[in-house]
Amino acid sequence: MRVHPGRGAPRTRRRTTLLTTASAVAALVMAATACGGSGGGDGDTVELRFSWWGSDERAATMREVIENFEADNPDISIAGESTDWSAYWDRLATNTAANDSPDVLMQEERYLREYGERGALADLGELEGLDLSGLDPLIAESGDLDGQTFGLATGVNAYAIHADPEAFAAAGVEMPDDETWTWDDYVEIAAEISEGSDGEYVGAQSMSYNEAGFQIFARQHGENLYDDNGELAFSQETLEEWYALTERLLENGGQPSAAESVEIEAGGIDQSVVATNDGAMAHFWTNQVGNVSEASGREIELLRYPGESEFDRTGTYFKPAMFYSVSSGTDHPEEAARFVDYMLNDPAASDLLLADLGLPANLEVREHIIDDLPEGDARMAEFMTGIEDSIVDGNPPPPIGAGEVVDITDRVSDDLGFGELTPAEAAEQFIAEVESATGSG
Repeated sequence: MRVHPGRGAPRTRRRTTLLTTASAVAALVMAATACGGSGGGDGDTVELRFSWWGSDERAATMREVIENFEADNPDISIAGESTDWSAYWDRLATNTAANDSPDVLMQEERYLREYGERGALADLGELEGLDLSGLDPLIAESGDLDGQTFGLATGVNAYAIHADPEAFAAAGVEMPDDETWTWDDYVEIAAEISEGSDGEYVGAQSMSYNEAGFQIFARQHGENLYDDNGELAFSQETLEEWYALTERLLENGGQPSAAESVEIEAGGIDQSVVATNDGAMAHFWTNQVGNVSEASGREIELLRYPGESEFDRTGTYFKPAMFYSVSSGTDHPEEAARFVDYMLNDPAASDLLLADLGLPANLEVREHIIDDLPEGDARMAEFMTGIEDSIVDGNPPPPIGAGEVVDITDRVSDDLGFGELTPAEAAEQFIAEVESATGSG
């Protein structure tokens, strides 16, 4: 399984610099008979462009999916375009400004509002041929804004603790009961692992570099990262409390030093403390457990977030891994809708994609692939099934400018780690910078 580095995966500004120039510039155009643009093709064949981000492995899988669709729909030809995460958004912005958007495109929750409100995306609720009846109700309306549907979730993820049982055992620490553990438990357990293993394992990787963790924490407190209008929906006190947890972990040795954390974050998921067998816990999306397990050579387990039974409500949520969207400028909305419907609802597409785009949003399709999932993905599916009944609700799409929050989170986390900011100052700075970036507040 491969995950895009933006919504199914944590990403930092330093990781972006690791992208190769070649991958940032080149696009993989996969349908040899297709010729870009959204105009009609020769004869009765309609030509569509479909654009997404991701690895070469994902691109190869998409090639097969497209070929299967074309075989069943000989009146449609698909030109597939793929780049890495960073180049994708640069190119999409350029193409959108030039009125040359792909007919069908991947979207991510941080950018959905921006493209939807600027009129670049079609209202999928108005397109014929899209069957939405089988979608998971927890994310079925996650791409809706002001009564319009600008995106349909490809699949679902959840944010969780990735834990290495071997590291726990080496430190003489029992795996926690993840249905009842508290945040104090988490901080204490991390310290016990670092001490009990004589430094062979660090208790936990820093959790402050991805805002998804704080979003769960805020939801546990009856708040949220953003509200329906794109405004910040949490108190400064709650964010200060979140940063105080990191300060405690730095003080008790439960997480790496600030300098080590910077280096670890720059290395991406494959250099996480769990993937390298240097730590017991790290925070990632559920559909990354296969990658982490493969990198570590161990059977990494998924644990619920601490604090889920500690407060009046749970905070974990199902996140759309990414969205299928259709350009408002497409000349062929009916054919574009037919392709999106195929991607969402046809078992033939899911047989190839499996959980690469998240656990499928269509519940019947999800059930269809369960027995065929690789071991890591199967553990993810089992975990997702186990937490489903505890999830209260979903989240509204983030505001315009939310993409900048990735860098803001990194910067504040670094300053907190090096002692340049107190938790209170870190909370104040984060809020001020996010309000400036998103125009909220």
